[in-house]
Amino acid sequence: MNSHPNHAAHAQRRQRLLASLEDAAVVLPAAHLVTHHADVHHRFRQDSDFFYLCGLDEANAVAVLRGHGAGGPRDPRFVLFVEPRDATAEVWNGHRWGAEGAMEHFGAEAAHPIGELAERLDGYLHGARRIGFRVGRHPHVEPLVLRVWAQQLERGQRHGGPSASLFDASAAIHAMRLRKEPGELERMREAARISCAAHEQARQAVRAGMGEYQIEALVEGHFRKAGARQPAYPSIVAGGDNACILHYTNNQDPLRDGDLLLIDAGCSLMDYYNADITRTFPINGQFSGEQRALYELVLSAQRQAIAAVQPGSSSAKAHNAAVEVLVDGLLDLGLLQGDREAILTGHDYRHIYPHRTGHWLGLDVHDMGASRLGDHHTALEPGMVLTVEPGLYLSNRLPVPEGQPPIPENWQGIGIRIEDDVAVTAGGHEVLTAAALKEVGDMEG
Repeated sequence: MNSHPNHAAHAQRRQRLLASLEDAAVVLPAAHLVTHHADVHHRFRQDSDFFYLCGLDEANAVAVLRGHGAGGPRDPRFVLFVEPRDATAEVWNGHRWGAEGAMEHFGAEAAHPIGELAERLDGYLHGARRIGFRVGRHPHVEPLVLRVWAQQLERGQRHGGPSASLFDASAAIHAMRLRKEPGELERMREAARISCAAHEQARQAVRAGMGEYQIEALVEGHFRKAGARQPAYPSIVAGGDNACILHYTNNQDPLRDGDLLLIDAGCSLMDYYNADITRTFPINGQFSGEQRALYELVLSAQRQAIAAVQPGSSSAKAHNAAVEVLVDGLLDLGLLQGDREAILTGHDYRHIYPHRTGHWLGLDVHDMGASRLGDHHTALEPGMVLTVEPGLYLSNRLPVPEGQPPIPENWQGIGIRIEDDVAVTAGGHEVLTAAALKEVGDMEG
């Protein structure tokens, strides 16, 4: 059960969506349990769109949302189909709210056992000129929706009336999710607070000879002790050359004296709001010359990128600001060579910096919005939250572009990323994760 319910916020979101639907109805399924092995399931994780609008943290449910032009004026606008109360099932797998609980606690105007979805769906979609459903994502529910839609098309053809169309409502939902409400920002500050404290504890605890897994356990143990649900994503605890593997999650190697340690870890709260932080620091408390030069370069690039996070700016401007600083620094260090503009235009730095500088953040770690961050130049607005995470990864894994120098051996095996969560505000930005230190002096000692 959700330990931080905010049913008023869920109701307000449904009202905003319903107002935009007019004569449409939306069928929104919850997540299903996913098999881990044999008859054992992964820990349940609710579908983010479903949770955003309904607040119900149970598997196998389906919500039907009806715009005010769909059906009669007294027809229910929010209907939930849920697993029924069952004492035996609940002994094995925990509490269920059932149909009565769905109405009493989650604001459903009507609720039914999920087994009645097939027989009742046609009635609840009757009168809708458009049916919102995301095809290809919900194989348990899709055949029922398509069957009802086909029946309505047939009725329209027989009686000469308008036929319902099928559309994807996720764009409207994601546009809402992109701009965080004040209450959502408070939850993300809490996720950031817990995650920052975990990073600070980890940095103070690290010693050469420890295992990456020990730091992973420390970080994730703090998440749980502080009240978080779980890690927001598989934690990356990467010593030395492992940090040059962007999504390294084995976390099994010993930490070596003289190497850097990259920790990319954030928590997910009980209501699924996330933090996403990366810090990199010397295991023995002292940067080498090469490590310090690259660290200062990444930190400078991050400062410039964060400064570009302003209303009316874009993620592309933040990314470009970081890339320009990185390329200039790599040219000065001799790790790139040639014409600066040609390198920027040709992306001839991608063997050292192969990813973009950030992504949306919210109920999903790579959160949804009007567009994926980086695919389009979405103008930044107050309430949007994104990560800012430049990095440098010096290894021989990627081919060196023609005309660029090979990476000298004394630079290889250094991977550095610095990542913060940044909210766009009316006056600029707020770094939600500022409590996780990152200045050079703080990383040493």
